[in-house]
Amino acid sequence: MRALVTGITGFAGSHLADYLLAYTQLEIFGVDQRAFPASTPRSDRLHLYQGDLCDPDFVLSSLKEAQPQYLFHLAAQAFVPLSWEDPWGTLANNIRGQLNLFQGLLRLGLKPRILVVGSADEYGMVRAHELPINENTPLRPYNPYAVSKVVQDMLGYQYFASHGLHVVRVRPFNHIGPRQSEAFVASAFAKQVAEAEAGRKAPVIKVGNLKVKRDFTDVRDMVRAYHLALLRGEPGEVYNIGSGVARSMEELLNTLLKESKVEVRVEEDPTRLRPSDVPVVACDPRKFKERTGWEAQISFEESLRDILDYWRKRVKEEGKW
Repeated sequence: MRALVTGITGFAGSHLADYLLAYTQLEIFGVDQRAFPASTPRSDRLHLYQGDLCDPDFVLSSLKEAQPQYLFHLAAQAFVPLSWEDPWGTLANNIRGQLNLFQGLLRLGLKPRILVVGSADEYGMVRAHELPINENTPLRPYNPYAVSKVVQDMLGYQYFASHGLHVVRVRPFNHIGPRQSEAFVASAFAKQVAEAEAGRKAPVIKVGNLKVKRDFTDVRDMVRAYHLALLRGEPGEVYNIGSGVARSMEELLNTLLKESKVEVRVEEDPTRLRPSDVPVVACDPRKFKERTGWEAQISFEESLRDILDYWRKRVKEEGKW
């Protein structure tokens, strides 16, 4: 059995590769636009290809080589602030890459199980009475990235309905863990704590809006959910994946500061404030849990400790140079 993972060097993609190598016997084909870092796992069962999903010829050759029974489509431009700066670049990248995959599958006559990874951002401006968010909550995307994920989501359904592709769609809520880019909040805070501990920077944490609340799940639980979605999810359906608990950025920061080895001062940084922000996001994961039996296993506190330890190690290694 073969699996194709797009965006395999990304945050979730790299953890998914780790999970599939450890817990399945799948032959894994990974594609990514970026060069493969040294941290990419090495295995006789892992085959890596660098290229752009917006190039239909690259997509076709990758699909022909992989002949996958499972396709995990994770590749996307996922940084919201960049989508404000370059909305068309985000829309073009995220939509065209998925279209090329679907068209390539049809052209080759391949019918794998396909996971289309959307985002909780699709729900956008959720009202207080609509919490927690279930799959029937209206989609009101509030940034260009969210719009691109709505299109990916709906394309997944359309190719299921029109062409019979085995597409399962998921809308993951915020996921955190080791190896996440410092552009995202948990890593941003943890890196600043690690640098302060190492004496590399002043003991000051730059923050944005600490009052907003988000639903956080460890990425290692999330990728396990992705695998279960393809094994047990119903084609054509969409599933929310999250913890079901909304936690404020202030709680996240304070949890990290309790682990800090130095006293740290907190300062608001206007550049970290977004043009629009939903006050509270909380997932209703019951539909997915009932279908697959999935439960999160890694606690919020453990996730944050692991993120901080990851950045402590990174900062220490960078200091050697």
